[in-house]
This record gives sequence, structure tokens and C-alpha cells, in this order.
Amino acid sequence: MNLFEQVSGLAVRRLRPGQLAALRSRYQSARRKLYPLMRAVYGSFDTAKLRRHLEDRIGRDFEILMVHSSVNNMAPMFTESPSELLRMLREYCGPERTLVMPAFYFGDPKLGGARGTFSENPRFDLRRTPSQMGLLTELFRRTKNVRLSRNPVYRVSALGPLAEDLVRGHEHAESPSGRGTPFDFMAGRDTLILGIGKPYQVLTQVHHAEAVMDEEFPVPRSEPNPLPMILVDGTEEIPFELRGWSYQWPINMWKLRSIMDRESLQDWRFHNVPMFATRARDVTESLLAAARRGVTLYEKP
Repeated sequence: MNLFEQVSGLAVRRLRPGQLAALRSRYQSARRKLYPLMRAVYGSFDTAKLRRHLEDRIGRDFEILMVHSSVNNMAPMFTESPSELLRMLREYCGPERTLVMPAFYFGDPKLGGARGTFSENPRFDLRRTPSQMGLLTELFRRTKNVRLSRNPVYRVSALGPLAEDLVRGHEHAESPSGRGTPFDFMAGRDTLILGIGKPYQVLTQVHHAEAVMDEEFPVPRSEPNPLPMILVDGTEEIPFELRGWSYQWPINMWKLRSIMDRESLQDWRFHNVPMFATRARDVTESLLAAARRGVTLYEKP
């Protein structure tokens, strides 16, 4: 973990959402001023070069490709557009594999995040509400024939032969990331999780193990009352209860390196763009085994 990642992790754990957004804005502004120097030092790449790199580094031995991304963090080394990146990823998967991306929505930080936002307006339009996980994920969410899971927070987009099965029933699951969710489905299939422009700090699959263990997970938690909502999917309206819990200890995602070895959790840089790759099954199984030993990503204050 480099110095920037250490500072970033500390900021996420310590700052309020509004403060974190302001800090990120200042960082991106300062970073843009360094673009000419960064490109001179690290070089540049297009989608063709990135695809060759992915085929050499991780291959194509998977049923499902779950992509976490940040186009901003690829700049200025990446020379093409987000739409061209999406086209490359679809071609990389081909018709026989399923491409998946998060389309998460965490609400308005000024209203206290998802729960505060949905308390103000308990109707969530699955098709019209944009993803908060970056431009690439929103372009993908809007792509023809993409299927969306029915969850107002951990909504997932999928395209390919397993898409319908992957998203089905998310609205009926007891938790947003546990049994009966897309994360459960991905852990049960050959799913490669790929980060482009993102470190493994964003790896949402870690929450699958927590949810599967439920009350046996060795970290104290608080569970608010379910919040009644309506999910709007085209002309269909689905009654829904927002459930979930929050852990009383702060999470430190960088501890994942001490739980998963470098073969099962790879991270590297391509033209200084952060990348990572792992299997959904490996993430879940490693964290379940660790939690049964009393080891988690959470740190007691």
C-alpha cells in the first residue's frame, strides 16, 4: 500500500461524506494540473493495449466478469473514451460470458445517505436513478438488454447469458449482499472480479461473507427498523423493506492483504493505473475462514 492509498483509506474512515467529497474534488483539480507530466512519465494506452494486457495478465477463464472502475483515475494515461472502454470490455467477455458492474446508489450525503434519502422519498426508480459508481457503470446501466437487480442501494447491472439468473430475486433477500443476492450468485459461479483504476479497497464482495454469517459474524452491530419503500421498475411497483445493519467498528479494507495471499488477490499498476483481480469465491471463502478464527476487516476502537 502506497502513501496515497494510506491517506485515502484514513480519509474514508475519518471524514464525513461532505468533507470527503470536497477533499476528492481538490485532489482531482490538483491532479489535472499534473497531466502533462504524468503522461510523460507513465506513458499512455488505448483500449487495444489494455485488452492485450488483460489477456496476458488474467486471461479469459471465467463465466462472469465483475468490473469496478474509475475512468478519472485512468486519466491522463488512458487516451480513449468511457464508451470505447465499455465496448472493449463487452468484446473481451464475448457472447458466452456475462459482464457485471455495480450500479450502487448511496443517496444524498446531505440527507444522511441512503436511509435518510429514502426516508424523505421512499420511492426508488430502478431504471431512472443513476449509478453513483462512476461514468462507466452508468453507461453500462443504460446499455440495451442490460438487466438490473432490484435493490435500491446495492443494485447490480448485468449483460450476458447469466444476467437474468444473476439479478433475479435481489428484492427478496434478507440482506443486500447475502444469500439470494447477486453477490451470492457470483460466489457460486466462476466469477472474476476486476478493478480498473481502482484498488481492492472497493471490493464489495467482502460483505457477502459478513451477511452469510449473519449473527455469527464476530463484530458487534446495530440493526435499524426496516424502512418501507416502493421499488419502481417501469410500470411495475414492488413493495420493499430496506433492511441491513451497520457494524460498530470501523472497517479497514487494507487488512484484506493479510487475509488473502497475492496469488488469490492480485494488485498491480498498468501505466500507473491501479488494477486488481480476484475470484468472488476466493474472497468469500477466505473471509469466512478468517471470521471463524475471529479475524475480520473490522478494527475494534
